[in-house]
Amino acid sequence: MLVGVDKRPWLSVESATFIARGGGRPVILDRPFENATTMNRLQSTTTFEAQPASALAHLSGLAREPHFGSAVYRPAKGETHVALFAPLHYEPNYAYPLLVWLHGPGDDESQLKRIMPLVSVRNYVAAAPRGPRRQDSAAGKAGYRWPQSPAELLEAEHRVFEAIEMAQTRFNISPRRIFVAGFDAGGTMAFRLAMEHPHHFAGVLSLAGAFPTRQAALRRLVDARRVPVFLACGRDSRGYDSLTVCRDLKLFHSAGMDVALRQYPCGQEIAPAMLGDMDRWIMEQVTGAGG
Repeated sequence: MLVGVDKRPWLSVESATFIARGGGRPVILDRPFENATTMNRLQSTTTFEAQPASALAHLSGLAREPHFGSAVYRPAKGETHVALFAPLHYEPNYAYPLLVWLHGPGDDESQLKRIMPLVSVRNYVAAAPRGPRRQDSAAGKAGYRWPQSPAELLEAEHRVFEAIEMAQTRFNISPRRIFVAGFDAGGTMAFRLAMEHPHHFAGVLSLAGAFPTRQAALRRLVDARRVPVFLACGRDSRGYDSLTVCRDLKLFHSAGMDVALRQYPCGQEIAPAMLGDMDRWIMEQVTGAGG
């Protein structure tokens, strides 16, 4: 039975946080909720200015500030827009973890600028590809999404691996420390890619994004078990409600996967505390403390 959860273990999620480890007893995480007043919707502001892509190619001489930039990958067909992030005090002789961020629906790769100051400005290089299909936001802003049809899944896969290649050509990246993460449908796509290519990713993180239910997402289950999972959900979310969270948790448990689940007093949004916990969880995987 899950620690701190309703006695009907797969019917409701009432506790703050817990880890479900395949084949073992779930254990409470050691960090409680932040105060609800700190869980406001993530604002679209940052103190860092965007830098041109050319600036990112010479970061060995720019060690004092974190840098954002953009790049366009132009293969034989189409193009991929990618936002890139170089950490504070970038050290070219150190192989950095890479965080691949998949934005939420109606947004674009620039969401990376809003999340990295709240994740970490020191620990990672980060890359964020643009979703393959346009979806205007409620405010009329041009945004993009991550559809789940077979053809669009293939296109999304290409975009993500092109973003990884861009980061690897500009920065010193550890190939064993590549993490894929996303919000909402971006989180669902992150799950999809990590399960399809488990040997490429050191972990997958989904913020308010359900596990995909179509096209045999767990068809490589034996290999997929090696990919640890961080799943964050909002207690009051209607987009990823408690019943769906429990469905996913039951699936992870049955599949024998290593999952850290955290619930926050918010809705379908990115709470700042999610990003701080995301940083701590990734660093646990990097340092071996999460095993």
